[in-house]
Amino acid sequence: MLILAPMQGLTELMFRKVYHQCFPGAIDSSVSPFLSLTHGNLADAWKKIDDVLPEANRDSLPVVPQILGKEPLEFVDLANRLHSIGYSEINWNIGCPMRRVTAKHRGSGILPHPDEVRSILDYILPRLQPALSVKMRLGLQSPDEIFPLIPILNDYPLLSVTIHPRTGRQQYSGQVDLDTFQRVLPLIRHKVIYNGDICTPADYRHLRERFPQVQDFMIGRGILFDPLLPLRIKHNHPDDLPATLRFILALTEAIDRLPIREESRMRKTKEYWCLIRRSLPITEQQSTTVLHAQTPAETRARLHAILEAI
Repeated sequence: MLILAPMQGLTELMFRKVYHQCFPGAIDSSVSPFLSLTHGNLADAWKKIDDVLPEANRDSLPVVPQILGKEPLEFVDLANRLHSIGYSEINWNIGCPMRRVTAKHRGSGILPHPDEVRSILDYILPRLQPALSVKMRLGLQSPDEIFPLIPILNDYPLLSVTIHPRTGRQQYSGQVDLDTFQRVLPLIRHKVIYNGDICTPADYRHLRERFPQVQDFMIGRGILFDPLLPLRIKHNHPDDLPATLRFILALTEAIDRLPIREESRMRKTKEYWCLIRRSLPITEQQSTTVLHAQTPAETRARLHAILEAI
């Protein structure tokens, strides 16, 4: 199974709908960008509930809501509310590497504190109505931080454990640590999902050959670098530039329909463009003209000019 990774500000409902409509069946499932319980504020998390409302996701990828937080009471409340609107699984984010998150023992910031992880799981699991899965990294500072956590995770009825084999300190730089992942894999009793640096079919094949016991793979940036990647993996899909262009146009049109300020639309367009331009046969000079645009109208005009010239 191929799963779309949660990427804050990128793989939200708008993207999931456009992707599913352009490439139906390419991705099997997805995990939503996190609903944050920062400061234990359930109301703030609920403000973002539109992203996972079942009625809004009917023509989108199947999605598992993800929660970021270490507040057990609020976690249970939010998870059970999500269950009440139809979700049978909730994912706990203990892998986010953003410093403003990790500094508060959230995301990968909790990984050096196994007693805290156990305390939270002790509280929430007997009270949760949906099943729980976990998405994590190897550690915050050291990849060895995962090893004291494994016996704890094994003690609880988790649906799966998704591992991105980097530390939080690495953010998204450096190499994934496949050697540590290989040491971890036989120790975890739950289904393990691999996540990290799958950008080509060759990357996927290498992982399947090295870790044949792993059946499910989560892909994030690789899909933005190459929207056809899941189809290349599943069906050896050939190059299809027209399909990529249709997807980019559909995505930019969806951004233009978002009920946000024009400047915010421009920033979002450029954020996607920074990644997706890699899938196009254009020069660096051409691609940067979009990023250097000063107004929303200029951004749209330059992007469309590039697409029409291909």
